[in-house]
Amino acid sequence: MKERGNFGSKVGIVLATAGSAVGLGNVWRFPYMAGENGGAAFIFIYIGCILILGLPGMVGEFIVGRHAQANAARAYDKLSGGRPWKLVGHLGILTSTIILGFYAVVAGWCLQYLFASMAGQVTGDAEYVKNYFVSFSSDALKPVLWGVGFILLTHLIVIRGVRSGIEKASKLLMPILFILLVVIVIASCMLPGAIEGVRFLLNPDFSKVTSVVLLEALGQAFFSLSLGTACLCTYASYFSKDTNLLNSAGQIVVLDTVIAILAGLMIFPAAMAVGVSPDSGPSLIFITLPNVFQQAFGSMPIVGYVIGVMFYALLVFAALTSTISMHEIGTAFFTEEFKISRPKAACIMTVVASVLCVFCALSVGAYKELQVMGQPLMGFCDQLTANVMLPLGGLLTCLFVGWYVPKQVVRSEFTNNETVSSRYFGVFLFAVRYVCPICILLVFLHQLGVI
Repeated sequence: MKERGNFGSKVGIVLATAGSAVGLGNVWRFPYMAGENGGAAFIFIYIGCILILGLPGMVGEFIVGRHAQANAARAYDKLSGGRPWKLVGHLGILTSTIILGFYAVVAGWCLQYLFASMAGQVTGDAEYVKNYFVSFSSDALKPVLWGVGFILLTHLIVIRGVRSGIEKASKLLMPILFILLVVIVIASCMLPGAIEGVRFLLNPDFSKVTSVVLLEALGQAFFSLSLGTACLCTYASYFSKDTNLLNSAGQIVVLDTVIAILAGLMIFPAAMAVGVSPDSGPSLIFITLPNVFQQAFGSMPIVGYVIGVMFYALLVFAALTSTISMHEIGTAFFTEEFKISRPKAACIMTVVASVLCVFCALSVGAYKELQVMGQPLMGFCDQLTANVMLPLGGLLTCLFVGWYVPKQVVRSEFTNNETVSSRYFGVFLFAVRYVCPICILLVFLHQLGVI
């Protein structure tokens, strides 16, 4: 067995880990939630939730991964001495594998739309664009091919290793993603009437803030940073011992939040300029926005064409940075637990994810009878991971780090063996012991509809 890989630079650490957090949810979920729940008021609350839940939760998972220097399953096993806590790592790996399977379906849609927008196939009236999506998504073959193709694209990056594959790709994809986003934001904000969209997003309306909004902000903070997926633990196992965990986590959450806000500034001004109210979910990016860009830049069709292509390129890059991290979780597990080469381990992960992707794509397309508990397989996988597996994994991790792992071990990792400041260690420990578990429990109950 070769020596484990590791990230070669601090920039690589931040960009790769931020890439795992930045995904399609930043583009369609955060802007919609902010717009519907008080604009800047929601953003302020979200930032607060990041500070009390996201940041300490992320550092907690970093501590487990870096201390163990192993895949998630072995990391929890090593720190727990073989006790049942090791199942938390297995839960994270299973969760990320299921997510990769159905996430690849939507990522495949994005890839198909990128090529379709380049070919000028998603232009026309609203009904045509809607029918285009319905026709494509219900096809028995196309969504499957694009989804599996996206997993294979991810495979080609992961198979190259941590530095030559994941880190190198992140250093390329994340700057391009950010540049594309900024360019589209500028173009969107220059449209006539776009200022109304900016006001809609950034004006605080505290009258819309309710207990439900607070819970939604908590949930967004939790899911946006990939807590509970074993991703942060796996990536942290490639951190060097001199990586400042708190500083790195801070830089990652800032980058993730800035991109989410910029996504809102990309969508709302363009939508408001043509009098369209953005919807949430896939309908926003596959039905609403193609028409928005087309109408908004109607007097300059070439600009509308370029912006449309850039938008779907942006989505592809955002999805790819996320699928890379999810694929790596399983690849690291198979490599270390079965003592096989990275190429073989990556192939196993690719096959497993591809099989799940095929059935998920068919369940919302050509074979809607593929259902579990009365809903399509893809929807069931989404609900199972979001409502149960992710919150459970995040909760158990906080309890594990806060109460089971020896305090001295936690402190040693937090302070890099007392070589960096321990000023915030007490705050972190209090948060991971008390605040984070309560917050995650509230998210869990809210997701289940109990509160």
